[in-house]
Amino acid sequence: MTSAAEVPAVQPAPAPARLPSLTGLRWIAALLVFGFHAGTMRIIAEPDYKAVVDALFTLGLSGVQFFFILSGFVLVWSARAGDSRRIFWRRRVAKIYPNHLVLWGATLLVAWWFADPVLPAAALENLVLLQAWDPRPGWFYSINTVSWSLSCEFFFYLCLPLALPLLRRARPKLLWVLIVALPLLILALWPAQQLVPEVSRWWFTQVFPPVRSLEFWLGAVAAELMRRGLWRGPGLTVASGIFLATWVAATEFIRAELWTTLLAVAYLLVITAAADADVRGRRSPWRSRPLVWLGEVSFAFYLVHVLVMTSVLRWSGDWGTGFEGWRGPAVVLGFLVVNLVLAGLLHRFVETPMMRRLAPRRPARPVSVPGPVSVPRPRTAGSEAPDSDAPNAAGVGPRTGAGGADPADSRATYVDSR
Repeated sequence: MTSAAEVPAVQPAPAPARLPSLTGLRWIAALLVFGFHAGTMRIIAEPDYKAVVDALFTLGLSGVQFFFILSGFVLVWSARAGDSRRIFWRRRVAKIYPNHLVLWGATLLVAWWFADPVLPAAALENLVLLQAWDPRPGWFYSINTVSWSLSCEFFFYLCLPLALPLLRRARPKLLWVLIVALPLLILALWPAQQLVPEVSRWWFTQVFPPVRSLEFWLGAVAAELMRRGLWRGPGLTVASGIFLATWVAATEFIRAELWTTLLAVAYLLVITAAADADVRGRRSPWRSRPLVWLGEVSFAFYLVHVLVMTSVLRWSGDWGTGFEGWRGPAVVLGFLVVNLVLAGLLHRFVETPMMRRLAPRRPARPVSVPGPVSVPRPRTAGSEAPDSDAPNAAGVGPRTGAGGADPADSRATYVDSR
């Protein structure tokens, strides 16, 4: 047991109201997922153009991994002592369920239009976000395929208030052990899947909520270390360079079994460096107004993009055939614009007003001047630590690092993931 004298309680210090760099980075992650799906849907038939898309977005599915890590980070970062479990759970439901419900209904309408068969049990399972627990092929990607990641997020949300007191009391050495152990556990999934029936291996490694929670807890532990002023990671420039080098190496040279582990570490370094840059008032390319807006609508964008693309391609008769010449890239850009417009409308008229209506209000939090913040540390007085408030949806392709996201809202009031 650890006595109070050995590990003093760490109280959150005043923090900036937003972490705009994390919001901007959310759009980059959503764009990676979009590019991956655009490639796997074979919209571009011209080999030279398709080769460019494949080179850029082969690992795009890992954008969901980013959302899961970010979700763990921002929820621990922004947690307040006065919030009850009930308030936390209510706020999470208000954040993701209205958009999910709209897309669930829209997908059923599309299925009716195309006379697609719909199993009532699968529709109900998807409605209540339990589909990620069902290993039957097709069931976990039922209705709006990308919503499987919301099923995972709901599991994370259920667990976090129960685990947070333990995380707050954990010794620093234990937190560092977890930072090392969690990526290794992700790596261990490759041999571990041999223990699962072959028909369920994709579900086990890509969808099963306890497995995908490893990424969530990685972000959560890093946030606790940073919250205590104990995190030691590279700055944003170096972290971004490490990520780009990891991305290129994973695409060209590294075996698929290592992708998820390496990308998890690279994403974590970028997330922590971007958060630290915002708190300390350092330069960041990710906090521009356009990028912040794109990040704010990224959750809605993630939820609509697969449904929109598949529906239009089926309606036009171009599903699976691709477009020759310049028309292929033009169609992809058109889909990007259309999905952004729809995401903006969904964010403006569903997500935002329903959050205001359904989520319990939080008292205003004082805003501090960006810079080092002093918080208690074991055996060291006055340690510096920043503090702040801080989703393959279609189920195709190799696991490059995640399933589908929260995508999360990195705004500090209740910045979350998706």
